[in-house]
Amino acid sequence: MASSPQTNIPLPPDPGGNSQGNEDILPPVPIHIVTQPNQLPVEFLEPTPLTKIIIGFDCEGVDLCRHGTLCIMQLAFPDAIYLVDAIEGGDSLVKACKPALESTYITKVIHDCKRDSEALYYQFGIKLHNVVDTQIAYSLIKEQEGQKRLPDDYISFVTLLADPQYCGVAYAEKEEVRFLLRKDPNFWTYRPLSEQMVRAAADDVRFLPSIYHKMVEKLNHRSLWHLAVRGALYCRCFCHSNNNYADWPPLPPVPENLISEKNMLEEEILSVLDVPNGKMGRIIGRKGATILAIKDSCDAEIIIGGSKGPPDKLFIIGPVKQVRKAEAMLRGRMMDIP
Repeated sequence: MASSPQTNIPLPPDPGGNSQGNEDILPPVPIHIVTQPNQLPVEFLEPTPLTKIIIGFDCEGVDLCRHGTLCIMQLAFPDAIYLVDAIEGGDSLVKACKPALESTYITKVIHDCKRDSEALYYQFGIKLHNVVDTQIAYSLIKEQEGQKRLPDDYISFVTLLADPQYCGVAYAEKEEVRFLLRKDPNFWTYRPLSEQMVRAAADDVRFLPSIYHKMVEKLNHRSLWHLAVRGALYCRCFCHSNNNYADWPPLPPVPENLISEKNMLEEEILSVLDVPNGKMGRIIGRKGATILAIKDSCDAEIIIGGSKGPPDKLFIIGPVKQVRKAEAMLRGRMMDIP
């Protein structure tokens, strides 16, 4: 097991100029490269209601989706960061993490869960569950502040880290890694892991638990419920099967403290729309103008599989009435005669 004393991102500047205070908030932690299950904490491998934990979570790989290669899973605990090496440890190592990744007792804080969830589902049979997606949380906070609902992918991870409300750090190395990935898509497959690979992987999760706590403090009970539901829907978004997600855990119920509002809380759903061959271009429109116009007309997210697929489906997430409205508009567009 290899370790490193700290990650690469500088700690946020302390308003009083006291750098020691920041070390107390986010002290340097060891980074462990994991190739065997017994190198992971027992409370992670064997989740129980007595040891509920919150971890930062992310995945790295080659063209990460149902067909790509999962190379690393990053787990950020308060006292350590674990890089689960799927290349060296193989399927057995990743599947040893299945109980934790599907557990209600372990909260996985992630920035954009869709493709990671898809890779875990199709490659390892893992149904990622109980996630807090910081993209969704950011959108909900802005809604609470009176803004129109933002797209749930509105903010990038680098921009979120730079926001002083949540972190206030620059992540310049992220762009360096993106450049290396464009130059060589197999970047994450090489072993042994270089210092840069270890730093970059760890930096992608290090601040997520801290950001989670700051975001949760801003969210009211209603928004927290929406956060849980949307996280569950986004996890299953690209994991489409013919059983209509019957093998997935149920969506989070309305909590007791919101029961009195139940009639006011509109259920949020995921709808999968099949697109006939040759019609996707009409739906998207020139430079995306058509689908953007439909999104602007509906309080719902419309997600396209794109180059990673699935290429013949649209995924719509939002309140029932808005999803049905989006479906009608999209079907109408499919039927339009050129």
